[in-house]
Amino acid sequence: MTRSKKLDFRPNDFVVYPAHGVGKIISVEEQEVAGFKLELFVVSFEKDKMTLRVPTNKAIEIGMRSLSSPDVINRALHTLKGKARVKRAMWSRRAQEYEQKINSGDLIAIAEVVRDLHRTDDQREQSYSERQLYEAALERLTREVAAVAGGDEVGAAKQIGDVLMLRKPPAPAPAAA
Repeated sequence: MTRSKKLDFRPNDFVVYPAHGVGKIISVEEQEVAGFKLELFVVSFEKDKMTLRVPTNKAIEIGMRSLSSPDVINRALHTLKGKARVKRAMWSRRAQEYEQKINSGDLIAIAEVVRDLHRTDDQREQSYSERQLYEAALERLTREVAAVAGGDEVGAAKQIGDVLMLRKPPAPAPAAA
């Protein structure tokens, strides 16, 4: 890992940590762990009241990345407009796949989860676990859209909600013969 790769992130930069979403680097510090000096990014996730220390030489390897570009945000919003793709697999298997997409840190994959689990008022109600996954994906998407736009989560949530409302309703399931 080259030194320049580690220094792509600086204090006050917003970053995306795959398992936790958008956080802000509050400092870079050195700590001694098991006799080794480690340089660490201190990342704060204010909404979750959590602070994470990430070794600078492992940040890229772990999947920590800068915020998405406006182009990626637009692609994610376009993904939301698509038709929900729900596989005919067991719910436990699909839930596992959705969880992996949410924790991948990939904004397009997160948008796919939001698209696939979004329900309108006239559709069947979600189960508890479906709702949990939907809300987790929606929160990750909203936070990143807001951070890229300058920090207004309410505006980002409205923008995403508007896109979801414009979506075509899914085709009714074929009747069993």
